[in-house]
Amino acid sequence: MIFNINRKKWIIIVVIASITALIPILITAFELITTEKESVIFLEGYPTSISTLFLLYYLFIIILGVSWFIKQIISLIKLKNEKAKTELLHLKSQVNPHFFFNTLNNLYGLVGTDVKKAQKLILKLSETMRYSIYEGERDFVTLKEEVDYLNNYIELHKMRYHKEIDIQFEVQIEDEYNVMPLLYIILLENAFKHGLENLHEDAYIHLKMKTKKNEVFFEIENNFDISQPKENNGIGLKNLKRRLELVYPQKHTLTFSTIENVYKAQLTLQL
Repeated sequence: MIFNINRKKWIIIVVIASITALIPILITAFELITTEKESVIFLEGYPTSISTLFLLYYLFIIILGVSWFIKQIISLIKLKNEKAKTELLHLKSQVNPHFFFNTLNNLYGLVGTDVKKAQKLILKLSETMRYSIYEGERDFVTLKEEVDYLNNYIELHKMRYHKEIDIQFEVQIEDEYNVMPLLYIILLENAFKHGLENLHEDAYIHLKMKTKKNEVFFEIENNFDISQPKENNGIGLKNLKRRLELVYPQKHTLTFSTIENVYKAQLTLQL
């Protein structure tokens, strides 16, 4: 339907443009035929009012054409922005769904053995889901809200494990900074999934988040079992990279490094 409408508009524009271009040619041809001159000047001998009318007509056509062209550019920009927003919402909806299912499975096991721990787990899970569902729909959240979300995620994992783990989160941020929601969870999730989950002892995850001069720096480091086969975590990282491209084009750096059994990811945003 949209294609048909656009096609009709183009036909009308081509017809108007063709008629506009033919008018001076037809008038000149008519003068050549009727006056039998070898050459004529366009509108020579016509009253000033007629010449003025023609000039005003062509000026109107030019203004109309420029106006139409500008509207088309604005429409294309709006369409591109809407497409980017739709893609961004789709990417957000893919964040971390299996984590909730895993936590619910843990909760099922705790209900019959440790009621108090199950209740705490339910509260933490509720806070995490609320943020993911409701705050995740916003364009931006405060950095503190994002940090609180990460801390809740960490606490949920601590409640799941029966082994000694070392998780440290160093935070030095200013309250007025805003970021895209659910931005850092993929990196934290990977640290648990590919590192801490497979290590029986000496497992650690160290996080840092700092702000300075309209810049947010985030770093996460974890160790992993080099004997374990490397799992494919490309979907989550591709998701993160695409979201960064959409919201922070040319205003972010995301790097990864592996030295022996230590994996490190760093993300810097220029706000």
